[in-house]
Amino acid sequence: MSVKLTEGAVEALINGSQADCNLVLQLLNIVPCAGGSVPPRFRLMMSDGRHSLSSFLLATQLNNLVEEKLLVRNCVCMVKKTIKNTLSDGRPVVIVLDMEILQSAEEIGGKIGNPTPCNPTGKTSSPQKSASGSSVPASPPSAAVAGPSYENNSTLSPSRGREKGFVGTSPMKASPMKASPMKASPTKASPKVTSTSPGSSSKVVPIESLNPYQSKWTIKARVTNKSSIRTWSNSRGEGKLFSFEILDESGGEIKITAFNNEVDKFFSLVEQGKVYFITKATLKVANKQYTSLKNDYEMTLHAQSSIVPCDDSQDIPAVHCDFVPIAELENRDKDAIIDVIGVCKSVEDVSRITTKTSREVSKRALNLIDTTGKEVTATLWGEEAEKFDGSRQPVVAIKGARLSDFGGRSLSALFSSTVMVNPDLPEAFRLRAWYDQGGNAIKGKSLTETRSSGSGARTNWKTLSDVKNEELGQGEKADYFSCIATVLYIRKENCLYQACPSAGCSKKVIDQQNGLYRCEKCGREFPNFKYRLLLSANLADFGDNQWVTCFQDTAEVLLGHTAETLGQLRDTDETAFDEVFQKVNFTTHLFRNRVKLETYNDESRVKVIVMEVQPVDHREYSRRLLSNIHKLTS
Repeated sequence: MSVKLTEGAVEALINGSQADCNLVLQLLNIVPCAGGSVPPRFRLMMSDGRHSLSSFLLATQLNNLVEEKLLVRNCVCMVKKTIKNTLSDGRPVVIVLDMEILQSAEEIGGKIGNPTPCNPTGKTSSPQKSASGSSVPASPPSAAVAGPSYENNSTLSPSRGREKGFVGTSPMKASPMKASPMKASPTKASPKVTSTSPGSSSKVVPIESLNPYQSKWTIKARVTNKSSIRTWSNSRGEGKLFSFEILDESGGEIKITAFNNEVDKFFSLVEQGKVYFITKATLKVANKQYTSLKNDYEMTLHAQSSIVPCDDSQDIPAVHCDFVPIAELENRDKDAIIDVIGVCKSVEDVSRITTKTSREVSKRALNLIDTTGKEVTATLWGEEAEKFDGSRQPVVAIKGARLSDFGGRSLSALFSSTVMVNPDLPEAFRLRAWYDQGGNAIKGKSLTETRSSGSGARTNWKTLSDVKNEELGQGEKADYFSCIATVLYIRKENCLYQACPSAGCSKKVIDQQNGLYRCEKCGREFPNFKYRLLLSANLADFGDNQWVTCFQDTAEVLLGHTAETLGQLRDTDETAFDEVFQKVNFTTHLFRNRVKLETYNDESRVKVIVMEVQPVDHREYSRRLLSNIHKLTS
C-alpha cells in the first residue's frame, strides 16, 4: 500500500523553523540515546522519500508511542509540531513535539523510495557504508545527545567521541495499528519574537510560548498577585518562600516561586501591579495543587535569575479572567479552579474556626448573584475575610476559586486566589448596571445549601431511615444531609489521644517512657503533647438510629468542652469526666453530615461523619414539620 510522503520535508525541517508543519515522513530507524537517561530518549532517522536525516529527537511525552510499539521502523507518520535546537558546534537537532501514526510498518511493507542522507546544512551527500553494511549519514549528530524533556531544563550538548549511527541495531517488532490514530499531547509552539529586553541579548517572548526546550528567553509581564512570605519546618529542614503571578500582553499567565536566598533578593523588588523583564528562571511542570493558573508550567527563581523593572507598561493588561456564569457551576467538576464574578447580595459576619491542623483562621461567607439569576456561596479566608466590606453590595470577582460539591455547589478562595472588589472590568460594569436596574428584585435560586439552622427548604433534610433506604453515600461521590437527631450514647473509651504538639500535625505520639513523646510523622521527640478528640456516637430519630464519627471541632461543640479540658478531667477527676458524657446523652441537635461508602480490610460499610453541630431552632423546625404535613394531605 503506497502513501505520499511530503516532498522536501527533510530540508524544510532542517533549514527552517516550522513549529506547526503536518509533514508526512517515514521512520527508517529508531535507537535509544546513549547515557541511560530517565525517562529514556530516542533518536529517529526520518525520510521524505528523497532525503533522510538522523537528526530527529523524540520528545519524552511521546515515549508511549515507542512503549506501545506503534512507532516502529518503516511506519509512516505525520509530524505535526517540531522545534529546532542548535548544538554548541552548530549542528541542528529537530525535536518532534507532536506526531500521529498514519500507517503501520506492516501496511507499508518496507522503505519508500531510495532516500539519500541529508547533512545538517540541508545538502545531500552520498551514503556511507558501515562495517555491517547499513547506511549512515556522513556527518551525523551524536547519538548520545541528551534531549531536553518536560521533566527538566537540560540543554542539548554534543557527546564526546565519534557517533556510531544505526550499526547493529535490531529493529523493533511491528504490531498492527489500532482503529484510531495515536495522537500525542499538543505542546506549545516556538516562541514569537516581539522585542528585546534591556541589558540582555535574549528576545522577549510570550509566556504562552515558553517550554523547557528553550535555554534563553526573556518575558515582559505584570505582577497580578503576590503572596506574603511563608515559612516551613519539617524533618527535611526549614526555609521560607513567596510566590507571585504574572500576566503578559498576549494574556499568558504563569506562577513564579522564590525560596530562601531568593526571597531576600526579590521580595522587596517585586510589587503587585508593576511590570518587569524576567529571565533566567527554571521552568518546570506546574503543581496544580498549588496554582490556579491555566498554564502547564511554573517558574522557580535561582541565583542567576534576573528581574528588571519596566517603565513601558501600557500594553500589559492588569488582570485576565475567564469568568464562568454562576448557573454553569452545576455542570463543572468538583475541585475545578474557576474565575467567577457576581454582586455580593448578602454577607455573613466573620467567624473563627479551628482547622484539622489545629490552626485558627478567619472565614466569611458571601452570597453572590449574577445575570443568570443563580446564587452561590463563596467563602473568603484569613485577611481577605477580615477586611471585606459587603455593606454596599459590591461587585466581587474571584480569580482562581475552587469549586466544591459540599451542600450542592459552593466556592472557596484559595491562598493563590485573587479577590477583587468593584474591579475596573467591563464585566463588573455590566453586572452593576444590571443589578441596579432591577436585578436586585430577582429572587435568585441558590446553588448552595443554606448553612444556618433556619435554612428551610433548601437544606437536604433526611431522616436516618432515609439515609439507608435511599442508599446515600454509595455512589462515586459522597452525599451530604441534615437531620434532627438525639444522642443515645457516646463511647468515651479511647475518645482522646495524645497528639503531636507541633502546628499543623495531629499525628498520635508514642510515649518513650522517658518523659519524651515521639512523632513518627515529624521525626522528632517532644517533652509534651496535645489532646485530640475522636468521638463515636449513636444518634436516633423517630424511625432509626445511626453510628456517626465526630472529629475535633464537632466533638468539642457536642460535648461543650475542649479536648485539653477533657484530657485534664480524665487524668484528675474521672467522675467529672463521666458526667460530661452523661449530660450529652438524650440531647437533641441539628447535625449536618457527610456519608460515603468506605472499604477497609475488604469490608465495605457506610461511614457518616458529622460536619457541623447546631442547636435546634424549634420554631423553624415546627414550620418545616407543618409544611411536610400539608404536602402529605394535599
